[in-house]
Amino acid sequence: QVQLVESGGGLVQPGGSLRLSCGTSGFSLRVARITWFRQGPGKEREAVSCISSRDGWATFTYYADSVKGRYSISRDNAKNTVYLQMNSLKPEDTAVYYCAVDLPPFRRWYDSGEYDYWGQGTQVTVSS
Repeated sequence: QVQLVESGGGLVQPGGSLRLSCGTSGFSLRVARITWFRQGPGKEREAVSCISSRDGWATFTYYADSVKGRYSISRDNAKNTVYLQMNSLKPEDTAVYYCAVDLPPFRRWYDSGEYDYWGQGTQVTVSS
């Protein structure tokens, strides 16, 4: 049974940092693609960052333009966990953050319709 559980959200001041975690089970991170999405108040869900592997070895990462240089995605296969390090946070980063898993074959990483399983989400609020 595939499960995803996000954690690490909270309230942070502008310019601060948070690290989100996505704990996974029921599949191998070595063959899956994990993407973080977010949905802010009154906004559509958008893809933020993705990490995928090929043959369990090469790692590929992708970022939305709005978070490039500020966010960093990584994974720990031994812990079955994917992380999203968020630095230099801005009020517009306020959203519920979700992780989602996609199994091969992979197509558009930013298309939420490609993903079959989702976590419950974790709230990130950036405010002074």
